[in-house]
Amino acid sequence: MGISRHATAHWEGDLKSGKGQLGTPQSGVLDNTPYAFSSRFGDEKGTNPEELIAAAHAGCFAMALSAKLTEAGHPPDRLDSRAEVDLSMEDGPALSQIRLKVEARVPGIDEAKFQAIAEDAKRNCPVSKALSAVPISLQARLA
Repeated sequence: MGISRHATAHWEGDLKSGKGQLGTPQSGVLDNTPYAFSSRFGDEKGTNPEELIAAAHAGCFAMALSAKLTEAGHPPDRLDSRAEVDLSMEDGPALSQIRLKVEARVPGIDEAKFQAIAEDAKRNCPVSKALSAVPISLQARLA
């Protein structure tokens, strides 16, 4: 049996002037966290769906990479991952590209093996699989 997580969204008003709050009641990490058109397409304080997808993808990829490196006999000292999610407005809003970046300190691994394991983690982390309709690139670097 798997696990299930949930989040909540509350929105009031029209798209451009309305505002909303996001929540993650199970963990409490997000609690009435503001989001709005202006925090998505402008610079108003608050989060947006693309930022949250990027956070989920960076975290999932780092965990998958850690697991795969450990399975290969090279547990990492550290992994610093970043996901950049692009929203295109051409032909209507759509996620158009995701760039995963990671800098890793992994004792005793050679570059070729590290790159192969990083690519495998990119392809197989659950968030990458869920986002497979979007092109995902990877830049992996050993520190």
